Amino acid sequence: MATKQETQGTISSIGQIRKEEDYRRRITRLRYVLASMLAFSAVVFLVIAWLAILKEGAGAFIATIESMNVGDYLIALGILFVGYLIRFPKWQVYLRRLQIKVDIVKSFLVYLSMYSMDITPGRWGRAVVGVTLNRLTGVRFGKTFPAIVADIFTDFLGFAVLTILALIFVRKYIVPSVVAAVLLMLPFIFMYHRKPFEYARRKLSRFRFMKKFFEVGAMYFKEKDRLGGDVYVYSLLYTVPAMFLNSASFFFIMLAFGVHLTVMDIPLVVFIFTSATLFGMITGVPGTLGVTDAVLLGYLLAFFGSDGVTFGVASAITIFSRIANIWFVQLFGGASLAYTFRYWKH
Repeated sequence: MATKQETQGTISSIGQIRKEEDYRRRITRLRYVLASMLAFSAVVFLVIAWLAILKEGAGAFIATIESMNVGDYLIALGILFVGYLIRFPKWQVYLRRLQIKVDIVKSFLVYLSMYSMDITPGRWGRAVVGVTLNRLTGVRFGKTFPAIVADIFTDFLGFAVLTILALIFVRKYIVPSVVAAVLLMLPFIFMYHRKPFEYARRKLSRFRFMKKFFEVGAMYFKEKDRLGGDVYVYSLLYTVPAMFLNSASFFFIMLAFGVHLTVMDIPLVVFIFTSATLFGMITGVPGTLGVTDAVLLGYLLAFFGSDGVTFGVASAITIFSRIANIWFVQLFGGASLAYTFRYWKH
């Protein structure tokens, strides 16, 4: 007859097996989602390339790709990466406000792992770091969730603010750009003030498809006050410069394909990049795939077509910009995520 200790040991072993099965199942699901989104982005690139070939011929488009200045492109990737690095302090502030204590190196790796999920709808796949922090620190997921939400929305706000600032200099496409910025900031009202959320909850909670949304919202508001209202303004001190660096990366990608640019063109380049991203964000399409690509292509032709930027050149700039902002980000984010999976076994 089994002793009490043996029984407890058996139960513990079964529990460990179930945890391991859950761990493997989550990883498999994540790999499937990310691979699907990357495949979809590749399809978008192929469609753009096919359109360029139809317009200008395969030889001309291949020549455009071969003309790319690799040095300028590598500079663009470096600037883009720095843009992600300088947002790390705001992540640390969120954790400190929520009283979540994590070793700074581990916190940095967890932070980078979030960006492997930027190709998920609304970037909500970033919630995976809540699981990582739970396994790493024992802090329940609900407590970490406000940090994830705040990080997503302050990134959105950074794009919106920078687009509006660029409009001051560009003064074109003002109405659609402002409308897009306002639409992007509307959810901020619901995440900053509880009353609009509770009103919507009373009116719409009878709809089953809204149930999960309100559950997530309730979980967020339970811990949200720990962050404090000033943290959103403080975060802009990091996100606006970070989004400017993302735009600077696009500037160098344009240079890589021979587009003649000067310092005076910086506001226009910032506007093209941020507003194109903005339009993609408000659609909720995963990774803004297809939408941002189309807007970038259209803006490049509209603003630089008279300066010799052909459809083929605009297509190449769009493709390689999106490779940087999707695949390169996925590379360092995915590598960090793969590393932090070891914390899931704790």
